[in-house]
Amino acid sequence: MPKTYFLTGVAGFIASKTAEFLLKAGHKVVGVDNLNDYYDPRLKTYRLKALQIFPNFIFKKADIENMSALKSIFKTYQIDAILNLAARAGVRYSMSHPHVYFTTNVLGTLNLLELAKTYKVSKFVLASTSSLYAGQKMPFKEALAVNTPISPYAASKKSAEALCYSYHHLYGIDVSVVRYFTVYGPAGRPDMSVFIFTKQIDEGIPIKVFGDGTQSRDFTYVDDIASGTVKAIKKVGFKVINLGGNDPYNLNHMIGLIEKNLGKKAKVIHKPFHIADSKATWADISEAKKTLGWMPKVNLDEGIRRTVEWYDANRDWLKKLSYNLN
Repeated sequence: MPKTYFLTGVAGFIASKTAEFLLKAGHKVVGVDNLNDYYDPRLKTYRLKALQIFPNFIFKKADIENMSALKSIFKTYQIDAILNLAARAGVRYSMSHPHVYFTTNVLGTLNLLELAKTYKVSKFVLASTSSLYAGQKMPFKEALAVNTPISPYAASKKSAEALCYSYHHLYGIDVSVVRYFTVYGPAGRPDMSVFIFTKQIDEGIPIKVFGDGTQSRDFTYVDDIASGTVKAIKKVGFKVINLGGNDPYNLNHMIGLIEKNLGKKAKVIHKPFHIADSKATWADISEAKKTLGWMPKVNLDEGIRRTVEWYDANRDWLKKLSYNLN
């Protein structure tokens, strides 16, 4: 039966793909985004255009920090579930702009939980992050205490998770917290390594690698993340669920795949390892398998091939794109 989903950050990388999956399944999506300029808004406009071909998509330009704007939407539409994918993201940028991370990631989440309580929305999905696991034993399991966030970004996401638990406990809101692991793919965020490296290697610009490149990441293709997010709408009570590729690769290997698909060699400048970065990430996805019946389908080789293919097809306008290197 078709449902109506309220999806925040809908012009963002992961949220736009999640919206696409919901729309193709016949659901209505009421999407909001403030279209901020943390990175070039032309990329957000590109993603939005792909969604606006669906008659069951409704877009409202709004900020989740603005409670009155949100209330008017909830008064207009009967919402079946809230998917909060809006966030200030980026570990390094959070060190220089910590306040905005808390107003968006924490206050914004609080506003949405209050609306869920007021308008009797029984399901809430929160997008969270693998950054919470920094320094923990791998593979990362959801039961880890994650009480040592090493960036304001991670701390803000921990705060949002805690708020969700409070509202589950007090008001019976069913909550799925999905922790994402290094998401990449076509139309990805231009402050992320896969996008930056692809663009710079193609243009002959030296890439900056912090450390020796042996740090590893559990790279996860955006379609897999979106499908897991959609599956997380099911009733679970309160659960934290890792969504990751479950197959970590080091940065040098990822760079090699981009080189192979572009047919160009990278010029590499090594910088000291960044204090707010994790040395490695690796998701234990047994909870996602058990609770959601979810498994990643796209491996890194195939995912990088698809990403570079998208870049090739859009090279002309991507060359003009400004992007935040933090």
